[in-house]
Amino acid sequence: MADKKGTKIIITKRGMNGKGGSKRGAPNESFVRQAMLALVIFIILTSVYSALSENKNKAPQLSLSELSQNVSAGLVTSISVKGEDLLIKYKDGTEKVSKKEEGTALTTSFANYQVSKEALNGVAVSIDNDRGLGFWVLSLAPIILPILFVVFFLWFISRQVKGAGMQAFTFGQSKARMIHPDDKVSRITFKDVAGAKEAKEELSEIVDFLKNPKKFLDIGARIPKGILLMGAPGTGKTLLARAVAGEAGVAFFSISGSEFVEMFVGVGASRVRDLFDMAKKSAPAIIFVDEIDAVGRVRGGGMGGGNDEREQTLNQILVEMDGFEPNEKVIVMAATNRPDVLDPALLRPGRFDRRVTLDLPDRADREEILKIHSRTKPFAEDVVLALIAERTPGFSGADLYSLMNEAAILAARENRTQVAQYDLIRSIEKVMLGPERRSHILSKKEKELTAYHEAGHALIASVLPYADPVHKISIISRGRAAGYVLKLPLEDRKLQSKKEFLDDITVALGGYVVEKSLYGDVTTGPSNDLQVASALARDMVTKYGMSEKLGPITFENQPGRPMFGQNFEHHEYSEEVGAKIDAEVNKIIDDSLKRAQKVINDYRETLNDIATRLIEVETIEQKEFEEILIRNKIKPKRKLDLEHQK
Repeated sequence: MADKKGTKIIITKRGMNGKGGSKRGAPNESFVRQAMLALVIFIILTSVYSALSENKNKAPQLSLSELSQNVSAGLVTSISVKGEDLLIKYKDGTEKVSKKEEGTALTTSFANYQVSKEALNGVAVSIDNDRGLGFWVLSLAPIILPILFVVFFLWFISRQVKGAGMQAFTFGQSKARMIHPDDKVSRITFKDVAGAKEAKEELSEIVDFLKNPKKFLDIGARIPKGILLMGAPGTGKTLLARAVAGEAGVAFFSISGSEFVEMFVGVGASRVRDLFDMAKKSAPAIIFVDEIDAVGRVRGGGMGGGNDEREQTLNQILVEMDGFEPNEKVIVMAATNRPDVLDPALLRPGRFDRRVTLDLPDRADREEILKIHSRTKPFAEDVVLALIAERTPGFSGADLYSLMNEAAILAARENRTQVAQYDLIRSIEKVMLGPERRSHILSKKEKELTAYHEAGHALIASVLPYADPVHKISIISRGRAAGYVLKLPLEDRKLQSKKEFLDDITVALGGYVVEKSLYGDVTTGPSNDLQVASALARDMVTKYGMSEKLGPITFENQPGRPMFGQNFEHHEYSEEVGAKIDAEVNKIIDDSLKRAQKVINDYRETLNDIATRLIEVETIEQKEFEEILIRNKIKPKRKLDLEHQK
C-alpha cells in the first residue's frame, strides 16, 4: 500500500474489518440554570428586606395623650427622640413608639397635656441627631437597593446571552489572531524551519522588503503583494509564514479561510475589510490566510445566483489586494494544498503572483527536522537520527513531529527517563499504521494463512530486481491491518519507471497468489492489495502513457465544470477506447500474476522458511530476514546493486 506521496513507503498488508461510532453531547443548559439562580436570589433578598421592615415596626404605637398619662403615672423610664419619632421604654421592660407634634418641643406638648414637672423629671429624655449620613443611607436604602439589584440582574443576564443575540453586533469584526513582533515566546525564525531551502530563499526577499522597503521603492521595484504557499498537508506552510514574520520582526495576522464564511450574507466581506484595516494600522504586517481554497474557489458555480456569501467574500479579498499602495508594507500570504481549484483572478499578477511550492523533505532535510523536534527530549546513547531519517521516506514535517512525540510517549509509558532508538523505530510504524492490537488474537489457521500471505509479499520483493528491499515483516495487527510488510527504497527518488511499477504490482499480488496456490481458496485479506495493484495498473495506462498498445497518450478523467453545486467527471475518449484501456489494465494484472506465481513456484522452500519463522516470532527484522535469504542463496539488495542498475 502506498501510504505517502512522493517517495514511497510501501506497506503490503492483510486487511480486516473494523467498526466505529460517534456520540453527540447533550445541549448546554447553563444559561437556564443561571437565570433561575438569579431569580431565586432576587426572591430571597426581597423576603429578607420585607422581614426587616416588619420587624422595624413591631413595637406598639401610642398616641401622645396615652404617653402623657403613662408619664404622669410614673410608668415610663426613658424617652428617645429621633426627629418626630419617640421610642418609649417602660419600667416593666417593654418598648413602645409614638410621634410628637411637628415643630413643637416635647416638653411643650407634655405641658399642654398637664404633665407635672416632678413626673417629667423622673423620665430620662434623650435626643438623637439623625440628620447625618447614616440617616440618609437608611432613608434611601429602600429605594436604592431594589434599583441596584435590577441593574445587577440585567447585567448578569446580558453576560449570559452575549454569545447569542447580543453578539450579532460583532459579526462583522475579524477573528484573526495576532502575533506581536515583541512576543518572544511565539516568535519563529528560519532557524526553526528545517529543509525547504528553495522556499526560504524565495521568501528572504519578502523579509528584506519588510526590513528595508526603501531600497526596493527607490529603484522602482514593487514587492509581490501576495505569496501563495502550495504543498502537501504537513509540509510546513503555516510554519514558514510565521518564520517570515519572525525574521522581519513584523505583526502577523493569521486566520483560516473558513472563518470568513457565515450564514449571514455580507459578514465575510465585512470581516475581510476589518482584517485589512487592522493590518494597515499595524503596518508593516503580514496577513496569513490558511486553507484559502475554502473561499477562493472558482466562481460561477451556479449556487446563489452568483451572489452567495462565499463569492462576496472572495470579491472583497480581490478588491482589498488590488487596492494596496506601494508604501503600505502589508503582504498577504496564503496556504493551500489544492491550487488547482483557486479562482484565476486570485492568481493573476498583482495579487498572488508569487507561488512557492513546498515538497516533502528528502533524507537530509528529514534528519534536520528530527533534530529540531528533539531539542527538548532526552535521548539515550544508542539514538541515531540518521537511521530514522532513512526509514521515513515520504514523511512530512508534521509526520516527523508526531513520530518524535509518540516515541517520547512510549518511553514515558514504560517509566523511562530517556528516549531510546527502539522507541523511535516503533513510533514509525505507529504513525503509519496505528498502535499494535495484541488483543486481536488470530486462530492457528488464520495465523498460518497470514504468515504465508506476508511471506509471499516479502519473497517476491526480494527476488524481483526493481522492487524495494524489505525492512520488516510482521503478523501483529496494527490499525486495520492483520499483518504487513514494510518496504523502503534504497534512496529518495522523485521519478518511478515502468519496470518499478510492474514489480510493485507483482509484489502487491504476492499474497493473493500464495493464498490461491497453497490453500486453493482466497480470503478477504488481499482486498487492499488488489486495490493498490489495480490503481497502479490503471494509472500506468491512463496517466503515465506506459501502454505499448495505446501509446504515449493520457486518458485521465478531466473534472467537469461545476453546475448547480455539483462536480462531475467526463471522459474525453470513446467507449471503444475505454474498452482498450480496460483490456490493457487486465493484461498488466494477468502478466503480474504469472510473474508472481513463477517466483512462488521457484522459491517454495524459501517461502516455507520465512512463513515458519514468522509464525514462531511474529516479527522479522531486516537483518534476520536477510540471513534467511542468504541461507536460501538469494542475494539481499544493497545500494551497490542500485548503482549497478543505473
